[in-house]
Amino acid sequence: MRRLTEFRVLTFDCYGTLIDWESGIWDALQPLIMENARVDVTRARALRAFAEFESRHEQAAPTLPYPAILARVHRSIADRFGLRSNAALDGAFGDSVPEWPAFPDTADALRALKKHYRLVILSNVHREGIAGSNRKLGVDFDAIYTADAIGAYKPADRNFAYLLDHLKSDLGMDRSDVLHTAQSLYHDHAPANRFRLANAWIDRQRLSGGGGWGATERAETMPTTDFVFYSVGEMAEAASTAF
Repeated sequence: MRRLTEFRVLTFDCYGTLIDWESGIWDALQPLIMENARVDVTRARALRAFAEFESRHEQAAPTLPYPAILARVHRSIADRFGLRSNAALDGAFGDSVPEWPAFPDTADALRALKKHYRLVILSNVHREGIAGSNRKLGVDFDAIYTADAIGAYKPADRNFAYLLDHLKSDLGMDRSDVLHTAQSLYHDHAPANRFRLANAWIDRQRLSGGGGWGATERAETMPTTDFVFYSVGEMAEAASTAF
């Protein structure tokens, strides 16, 4: 059994793990829904459509900046549900990332984890979006690696190869030092398995208990995980006890 004391650096996915992107996405869809006076577009249906279209557009245009990806996703969601959109609504959705809220446990948990680990973000969101979110997260990260710098979107292998290369060159960390910490089985844990990275699953959607996938695309097969927590706060408590 792995122990939390084995690791020197936690590499985090941000959106879905630290930032409550599902609430942010749903809030940012309200102008479209209100513009069309539709009450049958439920949160669950909208998030499933987001998961499908985000993955599709990221795969089709891996170097396109994330706000442009989101704008395309917004238009695709509108088309899926027969809603009228326009460039202004699409663009506003694309620019909404800095407004997405942090989970209530995030800031305190990160401050507690910072006592024991270096903290790094590996995100599909662009640098400007991360900068807006970072004001909600409560700590200074030791490094932040984003899709626009890498030229690809997770779950592409390129993102994790970049992560390992830069952890070594920037922080002097080896693969054995790393505990990759994320909510998404599809974006993070499947590629973490391919790269033989130890991983901690933040199962905020209670998928291990039969919950829904929400805004996250389904993983084709269930990845293996070294640790499972239901929040970053729970992980921080476990780390504090372990150390």
